[in-house]
Amino acid sequence: MAEAGSPDPDSITELEQVYRTEYEIGQDNVERLGLDMHNPVFFVSAGLIVLFVFGSLLFPEEAKTGLEAAKAWIQVVFDGVLLSAANVALLFCLALIALPVGRIRLGGNDARPEFSLLSWFAMLFAAGIGIGLMFWGVAEPAGYYTDWYGTPLGIEGYSAEARRAALGATLYHWGLHPWAVYAVVALSLAFFAYNKGLPLTIRSTFYPLLGDRVWGPLGNIIDTLAVLATLFGLATSLGFGAQQAAAGLGFLFGLDGGLTTQLAIIAGVTGLALVSVLRGINGGVKLLSNVNMGLALLLMLFVIVAGSITAFGANLVETFGGYARYMLPLSNPIGREDETFYHEWTIFYWAWWISWSPFVGMFIARVSRGRTVRQFLAAVLIVPTAITAVWMAAFGGSGIDQIDAGVGALAEGIDDDALVLFQMLENLPLASITSMLGIVLVLVFFVTSSDSGSLVIDSITSGGKTDAPVTQRVFWVTMEGAIAAVLLSLGGTAALDALQAGAVSTGLPFTFVLLMMCISLSLGLNHESKLNRALA
Repeated sequence: MAEAGSPDPDSITELEQVYRTEYEIGQDNVERLGLDMHNPVFFVSAGLIVLFVFGSLLFPEEAKTGLEAAKAWIQVVFDGVLLSAANVALLFCLALIALPVGRIRLGGNDARPEFSLLSWFAMLFAAGIGIGLMFWGVAEPAGYYTDWYGTPLGIEGYSAEARRAALGATLYHWGLHPWAVYAVVALSLAFFAYNKGLPLTIRSTFYPLLGDRVWGPLGNIIDTLAVLATLFGLATSLGFGAQQAAAGLGFLFGLDGGLTTQLAIIAGVTGLALVSVLRGINGGVKLLSNVNMGLALLLMLFVIVAGSITAFGANLVETFGGYARYMLPLSNPIGREDETFYHEWTIFYWAWWISWSPFVGMFIARVSRGRTVRQFLAAVLIVPTAITAVWMAAFGGSGIDQIDAGVGALAEGIDDDALVLFQMLENLPLASITSMLGIVLVLVFFVTSSDSGSLVIDSITSGGKTDAPVTQRVFWVTMEGAIAAVLLSLGGTAALDALQAGAVSTGLPFTFVLLMMCISLSLGLNHESKLNRALA
């Protein structure tokens, strides 16, 4: 028999009984100033964020030094932990697809999906990696190819092998591994909320391991870590978006794309995000996601046709070929010789994806009721990876082709990461129109991420509710914009480093939450499978 408060995974009857907890959403909540606050998650999370914002403004140099030191320490000491965690997440998802538990339907056997496949895919993609693909779609492959950012696995730049490695390594950073991390969190949340009736919050996913203790201090710590990771992961992406939009406006209209413009963009888009978040998922995120997907598809098709369909086909083969060839070496944390690339890129990305996983995972969970485990995992892993491969082959491949041909600014080297997309588009027809479309896409992805992120944080800080008060939504949207603005301001000319440092620092602690979540989810799915067989 398990100790008091802990479930016995070998007893179907006992485990089913403890899942039927008397915990009611909102029992610890207090309503003040229009906020539905879950004690102490809201107070601790909000307090720490406000302290960071004001402390950083009062002591900018100390904050910058501390963030950069934390990032450097994590990348060196915990590099193997971060890399291995992503590997574990991917292997775990593949195992669930193959095992009989893949037949379990989220929400029960009678549940049916709320959204069409197209809308579902659009929301997955827009919330998950939209801004990042716009920012790095050209810059990352071009930077690896030219050794501007350090080449993967020490391969010599400007070679045929470097092209394959650049495209393959970029897809490695944006493909199956990050989406496996998202999938673990999303599936855990969806399963325990829809199949076991627990609140839609991160702590619920640990019920098989912690029992009723998830409603106490341990659960509060888990949810607080999720809120902090989400806010800093979002702030990193919003900072990238502001940098790119400002650079694009400067490129097109000669405006100053510096910090003042970036902060103005953050303020403007945060205002739009407020409007969107008040409209909810159907009136806000769903609508914006569908618009985003349509515009992104239009821009991608234009780049493919205007660049060369033949060249795109060759680049797509190179992308998948490089991905298959280099996935295992890039996933190996032992004896790496490409330390700059490994620490500055792969480890940063893994920490960033993990810091995003509470936000993206909960958002995916909220729109995925009615899918089977197998359908869910196959779609979340394969569809975004395939779309990303096509995107990278189109944009990154075009950038590398222009470098090889000695065409445009890219052939002279990468001066500003945020400008690379527009420098590539400049050498294609209708450059002004496509560059403007690119800016619009960045801004709409910006709004979508902020919108969906605030909905998720609302749910966590209100104990699992999906209808938090308006005032609370306004508070979290504002905080997301404030953190992004502060990180950009701290970084100055090295704003990218400050953004990355924030994501890495909050991604590490949630890495351990992610690994424990795999164990907890396996116990829950195993129980559900036994229960279904017993009732058959």
